Amino acid sequence: MAAPEAISLYELNSRIRAILDAGIPDPVWITAEISDITFNRNGHCYLELIEKDPGDGRILARTRATIWSTTLRILRPYFEQTTGRELGVGIKVMVRVTVDFHEVYSISLNIRDIEPTFTIGELARQRQLIIRRLEEAGVFDMNKTLEMALVPQRIAIITSPTAAGYEDFENQILHNQGGYVFYLKLFRAVMQGEETVTSIMEALDKISGYRDFFDLVVIIRGGGSKFDLSSFDNYDLAYYVTQFPLPVITGIGHEQDDTILDLVAHTRCKTPTAAAEFLIDRVDEFYRSLENITAETADLARNLLAGQKERISVNMNWLRLNARNFRDQKTMALDLIRQRAGNSTSAFIKLSRQELVRMEQFASLSDPVRLLKRGYSLTFHNGKLVKNAGRLKTGDKITTRYSEGESESVIDKINP
Repeated sequence: MAAPEAISLYELNSRIRAILDAGIPDPVWITAEISDITFNRNGHCYLELIEKDPGDGRILARTRATIWSTTLRILRPYFEQTTGRELGVGIKVMVRVTVDFHEVYSISLNIRDIEPTFTIGELARQRQLIIRRLEEAGVFDMNKTLEMALVPQRIAIITSPTAAGYEDFENQILHNQGGYVFYLKLFRAVMQGEETVTSIMEALDKISGYRDFFDLVVIIRGGGSKFDLSSFDNYDLAYYVTQFPLPVITGIGHEQDDTILDLVAHTRCKTPTAAAEFLIDRVDEFYRSLENITAETADLARNLLAGQKERISVNMNWLRLNARNFRDQKTMALDLIRQRAGNSTSAFIKLSRQELVRMEQFASLSDPVRLLKRGYSLTFHNGKLVKNAGRLKTGDKITTRYSEGESESVIDKINP
């Protein structure tokens, strides 16, 4: 039996190439998702494009694509400036391509042009889908419903220790004009790139284990490229924040747009510095209200005493006047005086007791002991309460009073 007639692999690939060249002679527009992307040192860009089933996410198609350096120098800045997003994994794009078939490297697409408005529409659509999913799950506003501490001073911070925003936040809050004390704890996280979502969620996990030690969480970023904001439009991260047991404040460092993380957080601040100012204002508001209560209590006591003094003076004048008018009717006058004096005294005592109860209630609100029992402490120097560390100097002896007991120490160093 004679062997069947055969052609070489090269000849087969050549025929395939001829068919593709004849069937798709001109560039065509396609839509796809970038599943992998690499920029090499020669300035070329190599991508893997895929299409997924909208129902179950299965990959329906996959192919390689290339953007040569001369084209990339034009397309990349045009795309990123228009969309505000980097050309990267997970981005859906509309690109104009030619189909290239090489006998050795098989089929690939050569990207000639890109339409950024398609990507903008896809990003907006994905953002709205995430918001709708959170709303339908009934969790969108959950973190906003948490009650913030009256005096939020124990702060868990999620950011990169090298972020400029972290330094801005720390300087602003530790050197506040009121001299208020804040306790800060950094939980490290990556704040840009593919690891951002996982890194922030891991930091939140750590904080959750010590949530009784903190009043709230601040997520700050500050500076950096606006292209990195896509990480904060992530469903998993947003859902995690809605479920978090502590109020979450964001200061991601952008003023134009709100990310989904901003929308679900308890409080959104534009910048890390603004987040610090927000916390300082909260504490300052508490102390102002405390001072107002103290002043009102003092005024009430003074007014009460002045009123009682006036009543006593009126009663004494009345007694003297009636003693002269009814001198001949001693028994009747004395009985009448005793009766009126008794009634007036009883009323005076009753009113005084009521006013004293009110004074005690007002005084209780400003009682430092209540603050000590909540875990705070008071520092004294020469018997006076220290409100500003700048008034201390090295070698000063200070006394720290707690809910139970007190300790003494000597200032070794003052941080300006």
